[in-house]
Amino acid sequence: MDNAINKAAGLVEAYEYIRRFDGKTVVVKVGGSIMDQPNVLRSLIQDVCFMHAVGIRPVIVHGGGNGITKAMQDAGLEAHFVQGRRYTDERTLAIAEHVLVNQVNQSIVDQVNEFGPKAMGLHSLASCVIFANRMFLDAPPQQGDGDGSSDVKERKIDVGLVGDVQWVNTDLLHALVAAQYIPIIAPIARDAAGGKLNVNADLVAGHVAAAISAEKLVVVSDTHGIRTTPEPDSIASHLTKGQIQKLVETGIIQAGMLPKVEACFVALEAGVTKAHIIDGRIPHSLMLEIYTQTGVGTEIVLE
Repeated sequence: MDNAINKAAGLVEAYEYIRRFDGKTVVVKVGGSIMDQPNVLRSLIQDVCFMHAVGIRPVIVHGGGNGITKAMQDAGLEAHFVQGRRYTDERTLAIAEHVLVNQVNQSIVDQVNEFGPKAMGLHSLASCVIFANRMFLDAPPQQGDGDGSSDVKERKIDVGLVGDVQWVNTDLLHALVAAQYIPIIAPIARDAAGGKLNVNADLVAGHVAAAISAEKLVVVSDTHGIRTTPEPDSIASHLTKGQIQKLVETGIIQAGMLPKVEACFVALEAGVTKAHIIDGRIPHSLMLEIYTQTGVGTEIVLE
């Protein structure tokens, strides 16, 4: 009886949030090691389908980095990362596209359709909604040439066929969600000349949330949230942009977390109300974040 009462109380608590988010768009980015755990991924997809059933208009952006790395290893290639971005040459791009589009994207589309809603895969081999230019990363500044000059030289790092999102086809996305489809976006973009670029999936999600004026961006990965110290249990439940920038400056936030917080900033600065980084390994973490007062993971706001 107690278990049944607790379930009823949970539904009552969720009712307020179901009403609040009815008709709102929520962008869910799925990545990390949960992509390699079929049962965990399936549970997360089921949560997204529940959200759709009770009025939210979800859009899924997915990664697949571990699968790409494994496929590269099978092909005799070694993966290299710079500031959280995968160095991408032609062979790496071909492998990434195959894994992301033919394996990951198709699998998610099939599972969404199995649960009931209609899904549509959006990617570089069909209807592409992400368009980008080549990205060059900022390198740490260096002093002058040794000629006595104190000028600091700015340098750029070439990471290959990696894209920086310039435009999102919002007309297609709005049309799909209005028609009750769940768009499933793979992070391979097209450039102005029709070429293809590998784009960090976190940043794709941030730009998509910004472009379609989503209510929320939820980044689902294999981390409990953002730490405020090197200690594993120092996860913050709420952080502002200023607080996060200090954590970046002190090196607490680094590597793969950098694109995640950058994606959150992109979304928030475009008017998205809140962004969240949560752990998809926690059962129904997405539901807990959306439909409960306490939530899970780290909630991020501008100020």
